[in-house]
Amino acid sequence: MRKFIIFSLVGVGILGILVAVIAYLQIRKTKSFSPEDYVVFEKDNLTIRVFYNRPFKKGRVIFGSLVPYDQVWRTGANEATTFETNLDLKIEGKVLPKGKYSLWTVPRRDSWTVIFNSEYGQWGINSKGEANRQPERDILAVDIQAIEQNKVFEQFTISFEKSGDETEMVFAWDKTVAALPFSY
Repeated sequence: MRKFIIFSLVGVGILGILVAVIAYLQIRKTKSFSPEDYVVFEKDNLTIRVFYNRPFKKGRVIFGSLVPYDQVWRTGANEATTFETNLDLKIEGKVLPKGKYSLWTVPRRDSWTVIFNSEYGQWGINSKGEANRQPERDILAVDIQAIEQNKVFEQFTISFEKSGDETEMVFAWDKTVAALPFSY
């Protein structure tokens, strides 16, 4: 009986390790298609850090198809995108308090809604394939202009550009560019 219990425990341990290795390899494979990236903006005393996963276009129609219009998008792939600022930001006449947030968007043909949510660290979609966001935890939502251009961005990119007294967080993928202006 004692040998049976020992062998059972060893078997369960080996099975647990095997499951963990398979899960790790699956996540690693998924991440190879949409690699992780950080973008950091530093100016004066302001530091903003954005962590996101960067999917590729791969010949697909992105906005209005892969990323449907008028639906909340995790703004990248895999985990929900995170946005962290060490200072309060002024965005479209509203204040985003310093802190860490998940960042969501609602793409439309000519505009996007950018949403900052107090919950972060979650996977970007739930088991139903919907955005894994609790709307009641939204801190700030603003609408921004989106434009279609001729240049194609193969990989989803978030960047920062200085424009006068304001800075813009720029989202670019496929032929779409949307910019969120802010000051501090």
